[in-house]
Amino acid sequence: MRTPEEPSYPAHWEADVVLRDGGTALIRPIAPDDAERLVSFYERVSDESKYLRFFAPYPRLSDRDVRRFTHHDYVDRVGLAATVGGEFIATVRYDRVDDSGRPSGTPSARAEVAFLVRDDHQGRGVASALLEHIAAVARERGIRRFTAEVLPANTKMIKVFTDAGYSQSRSFEDGSVHLTFDLEPTEQSLAVMSAREQRAEGTSVRRLLSPGSVAVIGASRSPRGAGRAVLGSLRSSGFTGSVYAVNRALPEGTDELDGFPARRSVRDVPEPLDLAVVAVPAAEVAEVARECGEAGVRGLVVLTADFDRDEQRELVRLARSYGTRVVGPNAFGLMNTAPGVRLNATLSPETPRRGRVGLFTQSGAIGIALLAGLHQRGIGLSSFVSAGNRADVSGNDVLQHWYEDPDTDVALFYLESIGNPRKFTRLAKRTAVRKPMVVVKGARHSGSAPPRGHAAPVSRTPAGTVTTLLRQAGIVMVDTVTELLDAGALLATQPLPQGRRVTILGNAESLGLISYDAALAGDLRPHPVQDLSTSATPGDYRAAVRAALEDTGTDAVVVTVIPWVGDTPVAELADALHEASESAEKPLAVVHLAIEGLDDALSERGIPSYPAPERAVRALSEASRYARWRQDAENPGRVPEIDVDEAAASALLERVTAGTADGADSARSHDAADSARPPAASGPSLTAEDTEALLACYGIAVQPTVPAPDADAAVAAASRLGYPVALKTTAPHLRHRADLGGVRLDIASETGLRRAYAELTEAFGEPEELRPVVQAMAARGVDTSITAAVDPSIGAVLSFGLAGTPSELLGDVAHRLVPVTDKEAAGLVRSLRSAPILFGWRGARPVDTGALEDLLLRVSRLLHDHPEIVAVDLEPVVVATRGATVLGAAVSVAEPPPPTDLGRRSLPAY
Repeated sequence: MRTPEEPSYPAHWEADVVLRDGGTALIRPIAPDDAERLVSFYERVSDESKYLRFFAPYPRLSDRDVRRFTHHDYVDRVGLAATVGGEFIATVRYDRVDDSGRPSGTPSARAEVAFLVRDDHQGRGVASALLEHIAAVARERGIRRFTAEVLPANTKMIKVFTDAGYSQSRSFEDGSVHLTFDLEPTEQSLAVMSAREQRAEGTSVRRLLSPGSVAVIGASRSPRGAGRAVLGSLRSSGFTGSVYAVNRALPEGTDELDGFPARRSVRDVPEPLDLAVVAVPAAEVAEVARECGEAGVRGLVVLTADFDRDEQRELVRLARSYGTRVVGPNAFGLMNTAPGVRLNATLSPETPRRGRVGLFTQSGAIGIALLAGLHQRGIGLSSFVSAGNRADVSGNDVLQHWYEDPDTDVALFYLESIGNPRKFTRLAKRTAVRKPMVVVKGARHSGSAPPRGHAAPVSRTPAGTVTTLLRQAGIVMVDTVTELLDAGALLATQPLPQGRRVTILGNAESLGLISYDAALAGDLRPHPVQDLSTSATPGDYRAAVRAALEDTGTDAVVVTVIPWVGDTPVAELADALHEASESAEKPLAVVHLAIEGLDDALSERGIPSYPAPERAVRALSEASRYARWRQDAENPGRVPEIDVDEAAASALLERVTAGTADGADSARSHDAADSARPPAASGPSLTAEDTEALLACYGIAVQPTVPAPDADAAVAAASRLGYPVALKTTAPHLRHRADLGGVRLDIASETGLRRAYAELTEAFGEPEELRPVVQAMAARGVDTSITAAVDPSIGAVLSFGLAGTPSELLGDVAHRLVPVTDKEAAGLVRSLRSAPILFGWRGARPVDTGALEDLLLRVSRLLHDHPEIVAVDLEPVVVATRGATVLGAAVSVAEPPPPTDLGRRSLPAY
């Protein structure tokens, strides 16, 4: 047993968590200086809870108990506490024991665990959160199994254990329930954690958007200023709760401001406050946050800007210590149009109409533009969140709320940065199965640093690759704010198209032809344009649209309209289109030029309209792409079982990552300059021998190579391998560069080999620099490249492309997140623009794509099973008419493993 006299405090175990009711708590290790906090905590626990914890009356803690519960070695004995406002609200502790349940004097994989939760905080999910964190700590310390002894009457604690989803067993002995459960995450335990995370974070945002009382802090007597603007917005929206104006500069005795009750401090407000909108100078925000925390305010909306990162960190740390969530700083505010709330806590005096679109922005200016744009299109909102620098509440939190919000059917996002891309992708994929998400990402090409004030990981993955991966998660990715509104309007008002077949009709053939060309460019399949002629009446439109929507060969309809000669019958036309499409289950979009009033008339009838055919067709194309994703999501494929030797691979990797000198070549052999692929995380490369052995564990054979330091060695190698052979250099600047002459193929004789060797060394230098190798020739086929790289911000990405020009020059590379399913592997192969080369282009024989897909699945499984692997490069992979041959391979590893999104629940550290 390791019991250092001065154990190092494990600060990395500290984490802020959202509890079941939406409040936050800090979970951290218990330290020796927590003695007073522990005693105070224990005094506030009921006698019944103490009895259930200790199986006997235990009214107070002795000095010996206090020392025992606050002094830990953080290895064999660990205690964690959940705190709010600096006070303990719950504790958990494990002690390593042997198989008989006695304290273990030798390393053991078993520990006994016990909890105690203050009665006034029971039911908030504190114990469940503590269990996740103590289990993560135990796994880090080599413990694989927890045991717990619980009285039968302690049903709440038994439920905590049994609901966690771990593999467990239960027995009844000596009047108590004995539980034993493995700590290895299971599919069920991960699902439980994900569901609890969703409920807690969703509740946290829901209570921000549905406050019963709001204080505007910093509202002044001057009619100008942010605080007074928010008071006006709350009044104009008809907010159903209580509103207080708070300003410490108000004269003594002031009890009213702009028609609202006024106080000098939130401490003087006569009722509990749910939300505080903060509009004071930056230097005063921290003190305001402290007062709000002490007063029990649940959420802060900080409008104030001009924070540096250190000030933001301190603000979030302070607010979370009281269980308070923060929107901002530099926020524009919150809106909720629900009839029972009618909240407009923003700087905008106009409250949008009630609708079913949720809007999230970081930029206040963009938020104003989007609100105005939705209003112009007649699209109503369910809720709006402008998070500013999103120091605490982020798009991920809001997405958790919208996932289950029955009032939100479409989610629109303007993002300047993504603080946790892995989590965002995971949540988006789950949400997109239920409702569409449209995202425009700003600052995509402004360099690696996030915007000022934003905390975001630096991703080395190209922006185009990130967009591709987000699309695969079901997100409708668009490039501009205008396209965000265009797609949002269609998705919010129209059914999803069930295919790509489009009927285009209208009273101007030229406008129809432009729409036709745009549809082809948007991967739609337009029918020939139906020209209704310039003499078409609203009745003609009604008949044509109805016929098109009833046509089983049509999935969507685009209507084009130019002004009539004379007065255009706007209302009559809008009625005709509405009557024709009212009961249809296919989308309708209208393109019109310069017809005043038609936009409003159509929006009132729930029909989206556009001033240009390209915009309408782009929105329809995105809806079609999303509909296909939804259909695929219903049958996502499976991760097939593959015969692998995972244990042997683990043993090899354990040896390599233990720091042995064997094979730690810091220079990777792969040229990672290809901008189309995610750069690999840094880490030492395995030797060629270790690489081949590791890949062999997963059924991936690498064509053997033999070093050829001189011509005689090359000839000897060829004799062993058998002619024909290839002679190639492994120098990094020439590797895989047949176009530079670093690779000589189909050498059929000793004479030819010696001649090739002489030419190679004469052209490029001495053998010591070139590091030539001889390799047996593979069957003729198509050269491809398979790579997998771990980006700490988004996870492991599997990439595939044709070797050489298609991927390196044209960027024709396909990507999927690991692990991939059989369906995704097939999609990787077929999604390349150059994929026809694999399937018999220009009369060539098709290659064995089945073998290629199998290889992709094996590489995916390798990375998924072993998170310490940060890069795999297989290049070239020659895919012949039968089989695929790997001619070059490199694997890089790193220790410790890169972070994942599957651990304990916690809010991101700031």
